[in-house]
Amino acid sequence: MKRSSLVVAATLAASALLLGGCSASGSSSSPTTGTVNLLGPEDPKTFAPVIAGFEAANPGDTVKYTQVPFDQLSSTLQQRLAAKDSTIDVYAVDQPNIPQLAAQGFLEDLSDLQSKEKAATSDAQYKINLYNGKMWALSVWNSTQLMFYNKDALAKAGVQPPSADPAQRWTWEQTETAARAAQAAGIKNGLLMEQVEAYYQLQPLMESLGGGSGITGKQMLTPAVETAGWQKAMQWYADTFASGLSPRGVGGFQTSPVFSNGDVAFFVGGPWDVGNFAQNAKFDWGVAPLPYFEGGKQVTPTGSWSWGINPASTKKDLAKKFLEYAALNPEGNLLTAKNTTIIPSVTEAEKKYLPTLEALGGAHSAGVEKLVAYEVTHTAVARPVSVGYVQFDSVMSKAFADIRNGADVKSRLAQATQQLKDAWSQLK
Repeated sequence: MKRSSLVVAATLAASALLLGGCSASGSSSSPTTGTVNLLGPEDPKTFAPVIAGFEAANPGDTVKYTQVPFDQLSSTLQQRLAAKDSTIDVYAVDQPNIPQLAAQGFLEDLSDLQSKEKAATSDAQYKINLYNGKMWALSVWNSTQLMFYNKDALAKAGVQPPSADPAQRWTWEQTETAARAAQAAGIKNGLLMEQVEAYYQLQPLMESLGGGSGITGKQMLTPAVETAGWQKAMQWYADTFASGLSPRGVGGFQTSPVFSNGDVAFFVGGPWDVGNFAQNAKFDWGVAPLPYFEGGKQVTPTGSWSWGINPASTKKDLAKKFLEYAALNPEGNLLTAKNTTIIPSVTEAEKKYLPTLEALGGAHSAGVEKLVAYEVTHTAVARPVSVGYVQFDSVMSKAFADIRNGADVKSRLAQATQQLKDAWSQLK
């Protein structure tokens, strides 16, 4: 997922709704032809192919797309959905925000499509749309993470590069040893993560060591960021910066040029970086699976965007027809990714897309097709489903930044625990 999670506090209205649970707005008679109003943060050209495909398959129907800048999307949705603005029919939902939006009554219940969604996509992508046993959105895009490596730097250090075969996945311990050897041979940085302070990319560290997601409890509103796995993973993370293995002072998504400039041996990034490095890296590079800790679980991130229907829409049937085309129909779902390097969520669309992704990098990206397909099916772990995820992401991003910059791991995680308890006290 090439983006940071939306950071906005849940409203008190959400807590009130939580006390009574979620209720579906119900299906009512509405037009089945006409214009669907779609709202999202992407450039209009991104969704031009899927809109054209839907309109060609459904004469008489049109789709009007409105772009809202990413950093304004959350506040825009809160204002317009709370006002029961019927001019939004379908809108893009950052997947971890689904529980909050559902609790606020801002998503139409799509449980009648639950069996179709389960059959169409991966288990992780199916479950991310569920809250309180109901389905509130449909996945449109998916993601995973890969480890890119500077083959020239490893050769200079006498290090045999990792394989793209997930059966030969390296551990973080192996990666660290190789990265330090590359530094000793002259490269500036040994290891760098693209989303260096983002929970999405750091979650696999804690999960690999059995630390859990960081959220637990019946209501998924109990902090669990001080487990042994979290402590060990965060200490390893802190040490990579303290030792100089990883550079401080480089923000998330400012990191890929460091790799493409030839200044880092190992880089953790997304599928979108295949095309990026194919264009910009002037050295020999390759792709390998995301590492795991020795003796731990193999875990990779997953998730991206889903689309949901506004309960205030007066064209719910038409909106659902478009949503099913984009999120359940393999050909339609493939078109959502035509102008991106994001993985389509529908399994059949993914199969058609991945050969194109692998071809972007030529010999550099050999093995990506099978690797991504394997990760999505076997190692993908979604972010936790909690109505308090928005606050969790905000609190932990700040904690990760502090730990990266030298804060004591144990005391900073304890502080984060208290911050989460305070934030979530209004939601119980």
